[in-house]
Amino acid sequence: MSTQLKAAPGVDPQYEVIILGAGVSGMYQLHRLRQLGVKCTVVERAPDVGGTWYFNRYPGCRFDSESYTYGYSFSPELLAEWNWSERFASQPETLRYLNHVADKFDLRRDIQFNCMVKAAHFDDENRLWRMFLEDGRELTCRFLVTGLGLLSAPTMPRIPGVESFEGEAYHTFYWPQTPVDLKGKRVAVIGTGATGVQVISAIADQCGSLTVFQRRPNWCAPLNNSKLSDADMDEIRSRFDEIFAKCARSPGGFEHEPDRRGFYEVSREERVAMWDKLYDEPGFGIWLANFREIFTDEAANAEFSEYIANRIRRRVKDPEVAEKLIPRDHGFGVQRVPLETRYYEAYNLPTTTLVDVKETPIEAITPTGIRTSARDYEFDVIVYATGFDAITGAYDRIDFRGVGGEKLKDKWRDGPVTYLGMQVSGFPNLLTVAGPQSGSSSTNFPRSIEAAVGWVTGLLEFMWKRGYTRVEARPESEERWTRHVAQMYEVMLMRKAKSWFTGYNSNVEGHEGGKIRHMVYNGGAPKYVETLVREAEASYPGMRFD
Repeated sequence: MSTQLKAAPGVDPQYEVIILGAGVSGMYQLHRLRQLGVKCTVVERAPDVGGTWYFNRYPGCRFDSESYTYGYSFSPELLAEWNWSERFASQPETLRYLNHVADKFDLRRDIQFNCMVKAAHFDDENRLWRMFLEDGRELTCRFLVTGLGLLSAPTMPRIPGVESFEGEAYHTFYWPQTPVDLKGKRVAVIGTGATGVQVISAIADQCGSLTVFQRRPNWCAPLNNSKLSDADMDEIRSRFDEIFAKCARSPGGFEHEPDRRGFYEVSREERVAMWDKLYDEPGFGIWLANFREIFTDEAANAEFSEYIANRIRRRVKDPEVAEKLIPRDHGFGVQRVPLETRYYEAYNLPTTTLVDVKETPIEAITPTGIRTSARDYEFDVIVYATGFDAITGAYDRIDFRGVGGEKLKDKWRDGPVTYLGMQVSGFPNLLTVAGPQSGSSSTNFPRSIEAAVGWVTGLLEFMWKRGYTRVEARPESEERWTRHVAQMYEVMLMRKAKSWFTGYNSNVEGHEGGKIRHMVYNGGAPKYVETLVREAEASYPGMRFD
């Protein structure tokens, strides 16, 4: 099939498709397009493949998805030959897996590494995208597909004096490839989100002392990880069809399906017995195999949250510390739940101190440590587990401009607006795999990515077969989808949470709260995929083609 289409007489882009990012989505999108013989390339800022898994090398970094549900499902041969060593793989193993995929399908020959994209502007006259790189080069393509990571734009805290610290300082996203020796050192960790929870759990018994600066506690539940033997993998391999079918029908894209019984149809004793069982099982079961009412009903959520609070109290020896680790501003499960391994036990160590920055705010980073309203602390190492400008942050850091020079950052200033999380009116031929308001941003990532990449590939095939060179979401389709995404928030308790699901990040100007940014699709993976299928089967009525 020929895909070398003319934009206009005498104008021919260098590539039919450019993909931004060589992570989980970008690698699979490249594989699918190469199967069609499309002239394409991937532009990646890192020196190698992996995306988020390349950069996040901090201690304790690992899956919260079961490893065998996170890997790609598209290749039976790949499924047959790869053995995961743990139920929830660590970052080094995940990166080895993605390198194995790149080697197996010879992906690197079409990936340009160490390429930082400064800007991408749509040339409407010639119907192509012009991409400007920091090395001075300009690349052109008919279609621009973004595989930008949801959590790939790290944020530093807005605290005076950050640059003045004379010891070692690391944001978790930029953790060094060489080991960091913490033995005997005075270490501070700022942040107790999902990343902070993993770091604290991993390093607490290594440091001379560990001081944790907590702004808001998160509800956490045990990961309950375990090794996987070859026999375990053989058994898992025999059930892959069943496993992936279960993921496809579950709202979160995991093996865990919600309990379909009504919360109030089950006695209190039965509820507690079920919660005890789920708490001791691996993975997200305690969150996603629970009653559906915990996401929508205030009283049901409050009862379950108090159950989790009591489990925390049983694990933390100091009652005062335990109460500080229990969230008061939101209930369990209304934002993504960090899974932990002996996180709460870290606070039982005599070398660990918890500082509540609501009581004693951080005033400055000093050359020797951290100053709060109560005192000065001296440290050898500061770890910034201060999170990400989630989902839209990676887009904001590139100067995307559409028709008439409209800036995507300006269009999304008050929150993203999209059609299906895949396309944006005014930005033709830009396809946002895993973009805001897509199913990928709120479910088990690779499961939804395979569906999204398949949909994008199908859309492009549809255009190539008909000779179309331009596609753009209809404004009314975009408005309808964005309104639908907002309405889905109204039935969920997550609308009250200060999390990246609602666009909250106090480290990013304009994202400090007060206004909900409707970042994710809350209807669940099956409904989202069904919507994509309907759109494709009807020949994409929400899009306008030329």
